[in-house]
Amino acid sequence: MGLTQQIGQRAEDAAVDYLRRHGFLIRERNWRNGRYEIDIIAQRWDEIHFVEVKSRKTGGWSTPEQAIDEHKFRSLKRAASFYLALHHAVEEPFFDLMAVETLPNGELELRFVEDAMQSHW
Repeated sequence: MGLTQQIGQRAEDAAVDYLRRHGFLIRERNWRNGRYEIDIIAQRWDEIHFVEVKSRKTGGWSTPEQAIDEHKFRSLKRAASFYLALHHAVEEPFFDLMAVETLPNGELELRFVEDAMQSHW
C-alpha cells in the first residue's frame, strides 16, 4: 500500500470511528459495484448516509471541502441510486462529507458536514 493509500485509509478509519461514536451504524465501507464507488454507507434512524471522505494536509493548496465538485456529487448520486435500487432501501438518503485534515503534528482534525450535497431527488 502506497503512502497516499495509507493516508486515505487512516482518514476513513477515523471517519468510521467518528460516525460510530455519533450513533451511526456502518453498513458498508468502500462499497464498489462496477464503476460505482462509495466511501462509507451509514445508517441512523430512518436515514441512509452516503459519506464521501476527503483528506488533505493542513496548509495545502485546498481544503477537503474544496475537493467536492459538481462532477463528484453527480457520481456519488448515481452510485447511491444504484445502491438503493440494488438493496431495495427505503431510508431517506443524505449525502455527507467527512473532511479530514492532517495537522503538522500528525493528528487528524475531522469535520462532518451532514447533508453537504443536496440530493433534490
